[in-house]
Amino acid sequence: MKGRSDLMQPKRILLMYISEVSGHHSATIAIEKAIRTLAPDTEVLNINAFNYTNPISEKIINKLYMGVIKATPQIWDFLYDNPAVVKKLDSIKQKIHKFNSPKLKRLFDSFKPDVVACSQAFPCGMVADYKKTYGVALPLVAVLTDYIPHAYWIYDEVNHFIAPSFEVGVRLQERGVPEEKIKTFGIPFDHKFNAPVDKEIVYKGLGLTPGVFTLLIMGGGQGLGPVKIIARCLEEIQGDFQAIFVCGTNKRLYNSLVRKQKKLKHRYCPLGYANNINELMSVADVIVTKPGGITTAEALSKQLPMVVVRPIPGQEANNTAFLTSKGAAVNVSEPKEIAVALQDLIDHPEKRAAMRQAAGSISKPNASMDIAKLLLSLGHV
Repeated sequence: MKGRSDLMQPKRILLMYISEVSGHHSATIAIEKAIRTLAPDTEVLNINAFNYTNPISEKIINKLYMGVIKATPQIWDFLYDNPAVVKKLDSIKQKIHKFNSPKLKRLFDSFKPDVVACSQAFPCGMVADYKKTYGVALPLVAVLTDYIPHAYWIYDEVNHFIAPSFEVGVRLQERGVPEEKIKTFGIPFDHKFNAPVDKEIVYKGLGLTPGVFTLLIMGGGQGLGPVKIIARCLEEIQGDFQAIFVCGTNKRLYNSLVRKQKKLKHRYCPLGYANNINELMSVADVIVTKPGGITTAEALSKQLPMVVVRPIPGQEANNTAFLTSKGAAVNVSEPKEIAVALQDLIDHPEKRAAMRQAAGSISKPNASMDIAKLLLSLGHV
């Protein structure tokens, strides 16, 4: 018999993301863990697609993106899902895809994936173009990690779209995606967030006091956002509380908070890049965070009330609009207003209870497992 026997060989699944410290990467890691839980013999290749095809360009574009987001976020607002921009970029996008197709062909010829899943639109487009160029009937799954289906995701060659919510599924249909291609599984996150946590041990490890109102302040994996301003504003809050700051890879922010914590009247616990976010969310009463898709999904799974401060235009603004419309989050337009918003939540436990209930109603705790099951069902049987 020619070729490998489907009955003898384990399934091969290729997962593609961009940027190492990102929600896109966290999503593919979560999916990979779920796959290995369900089918340990599956061969999984989890790669940074941008780095694989354009290692130099990746560094340049990442720096440009971070620079725009920090200095002039309104430019990103203009570029993000703008139909005129999408149309003008189409020819450039096609040239990039054509340039990358031979590299993808070498990868696919070597690994021979049965199915490909992408957690970001760029690799999804590359694989879609590869399928079209070479006439390959390879199952391609688009895993959306934000609550907006922007135009860069839409390709006829995508076999399944994983939507974070019913509303996103509707938006996909409005953009021409057939309903049968849409699976409303949610945003994938590590299944450990669904496991119980011993809160007493977590409090002790952080040097915090059990039973005291606890805030969790996060600036994403790269420690972005007005965290320093938030730290100063917390001093205006009346009553007893403690706060955990997760600074990600931002060492300057971490060092600044360590230096200042002795001068502040409340107990603060600065952390760098944390691998136990599930535990930190378990002991928190409220989270102040950037509304990235993965962080949002994790917080919803913990039914944790969210306070969003000055979301970045584009995906973060859309995520915030979804969360606030469902009653799971409060949006604060300026960092200086954070004390008022948090004081209100501290003083009104009934509001926190309503937000927890809202979060639970839109949470999709089995997203990673459901996506893994779909991927394992595709390709050879």
